[in-house]
Amino acid sequence: MSQAKKMAMIGVGKMGGGLLEGILSRKLIAPESITVYDKVAGRLEELKVAYGISLAADNRAALSGADVVILGVKPQNMREVLREIRDALEENQLVVSIAAGISTTFIEEALEKKIRVVRVMPNMPALIGYGATALARGEYATDEDITVALQIFDAVGISVVVTEDLMDAVTGLSGSGPAYGFMMIEALSDAGVLMGLPRETARMLASQTMLGAAMLCLQGQKHPAVLKDMVTSPGGTTIAGLKALEEGKFRATLMKAVEAAALRSKALGK
Repeated sequence: MSQAKKMAMIGVGKMGGGLLEGILSRKLIAPESITVYDKVAGRLEELKVAYGISLAADNRAALSGADVVILGVKPQNMREVLREIRDALEENQLVVSIAAGISTTFIEEALEKKIRVVRVMPNMPALIGYGATALARGEYATDEDITVALQIFDAVGISVVVTEDLMDAVTGLSGSGPAYGFMMIEALSDAGVLMGLPRETARMLASQTMLGAAMLCLQGQKHPAVLKDMVTSPGGTTIAGLKALEEGKFRATLMKAVEAAALRSKALGK
């Protein structure tokens, strides 16, 4: 990665660890150019053994010489961490936050300087390289900063850029969305069992079916409604199933789920 030669990561939980693995597997940054700090000492040793990265003694030490600083701390701990690193952070360093609900304004004000900040909302599938991530720039972030952030998060899936006022909608859709998908797969599996399929067979068929449908949508050649119609023959099995879904208000219920999650995200961010 030409724009970011050295990286610091503060807080390396599951999401941070998945991001770290994606960066290293894509060879975006060399292991010796990544320094991490996590308050769980055992976690640091695991990462060093697994990836050969450098360890820092504390939050401030992790920042030394870094071009990009990724904040993977829990939202409730963000203010404390920002207070700790404020004096050590330099204005030529890019701060990337993956803390849910924490605005760029919150970070900028807590740091009390013109720091370039990019706020990121990744999701759980990023842990296996299939993430859907949205990025929003802070007041001082540049186009080059967005390019760097996109390179990082494209390493664990796909990334899009949105205005920050849309981040709650992103949280309701792709942030919480994997849970909706898991519930759909579970329900399809249960239906298969109901109709006589062995449990593991039903689970595999349901999971692969959802994956295949998603991949067809991601190809972008046809709208999901067109793809749906391609599966639906006149008087056939699929239209009977779709009728049952419509009677159960399937689409409206999913829309309500996204709306409820987005509104909850907005409330938590206040």
